[in-house]
Amino acid sequence: MSPSEARAGAGAELVVAPTAQALGPRPATARAGRQLGRSLRRRWTLVLGLCVAVGFCLLAIAAPLISPYSPDVQNMSLALRPPSAAHPFGTDEFGRDSLSRILHGARLTLLASSLAVLLAAIVGCSVGLTAGYFGGILDTVVGRLVDILFAFPVILLGIAIVAVLGPGESSVVIAIAIASLPSFARVSRAAIIPEKEREYVVAAHVMGASTPYIILRTLLPNLIGPLMVLISLGFAYAVLYEASLSFLGLGARPPTPEWGLMLSTGRDFLFQSPWYAFFPGASIFLLVFSLNLIGDGLRDVVDPYHRAR
Repeated sequence: MSPSEARAGAGAELVVAPTAQALGPRPATARAGRQLGRSLRRRWTLVLGLCVAVGFCLLAIAAPLISPYSPDVQNMSLALRPPSAAHPFGTDEFGRDSLSRILHGARLTLLASSLAVLLAAIVGCSVGLTAGYFGGILDTVVGRLVDILFAFPVILLGIAIVAVLGPGESSVVIAIAIASLPSFARVSRAAIIPEKEREYVVAAHVMGASTPYIILRTLLPNLIGPLMVLISLGFAYAVLYEASLSFLGLGARPPTPEWGLMLSTGRDFLFQSPWYAFFPGASIFLLVFSLNLIGDGLRDVVDPYHRAR
């Protein structure tokens, strides 16, 4: 290369370098947006599950506003009508609009399942965290009680509890909470045992922090990830258990619009009016499926092993 060409090349480099410097780094918000977009594309099942579950919640909240008819108004002249423009989901044996009853039934199903999971999470996590933190005889007793509850089939345990408390939606909530409690107790106990030996917990002890402060303010925030996965999956099971107990006649009583009860009544007209049982069953399936997608997606987010895969 001649000296003139070398000088020309050096000049070109001197011109290019300031231009690249002048552009500077790309905005952090743009990078964050692209990273979020890539993350959502990789976990599209989580996004799909969230969209479906949020859609059900919005429909349940807006049910009194968007329902075309009252869920309890009867019109025997319209009994067991097939889906049409006036009644998109058809009518039941009393001429009540099935779409309106499914929308109002979503409110009861979501409310009962939410209360049951919330109660199970609060009590189960409190028991599990306390037993795992203190250990000793308390841990042994709690572990054996949890094993006893795990030994019973969930539906059988729910039937026994409802039989004692009496049929009704409040009894179903308590039954689901008791049946779900062992899972929260075991997961929270297993999560806190390795965490309580870490340096930041020892430092909190040295600084004189109280036991409730260490459990609630130091350990619990680090266990939110596994508990969120368990709550989402427990919510799906709670919807199934609530519908199952109502299907067996132990939950909501007629004429309350409830998915399990509607499915139970619709089986008597399965061949005559198959849409009667189809739409409540499809609603249960879609809600449970979306909640399972959310649980699997959250597991992939919080679990490094699944995230690496």
